[in-house]
Amino acid sequence: MANVAAHITGTVVRIEKKPGDPVSPGDVLVVLESMKMEMPLEAEDGGTVQEVRCREGQSVTEGDVLLVVG
Repeated sequence: MANVAAHITGTVVRIEKKPGDPVSPGDVLVVLESMKMEMPLEAEDGGTVQEVRCREGQSVTEGDVLLVVG
């Protein structure tokens, strides 16, 4: 399993995948907003979303685990 972490400090704008969804490399998993810019968080590897550990509107810090993909 791989933890997918925030790459910036910001706010979760959209969660694009839910538990059980298949993931391919390059898929957008979560969209974060920082300084009024939206930045997608893309999957590095394929698998299936095991767990979502964030919610839309939540403030996150760089390094926070947002999803678990296995």
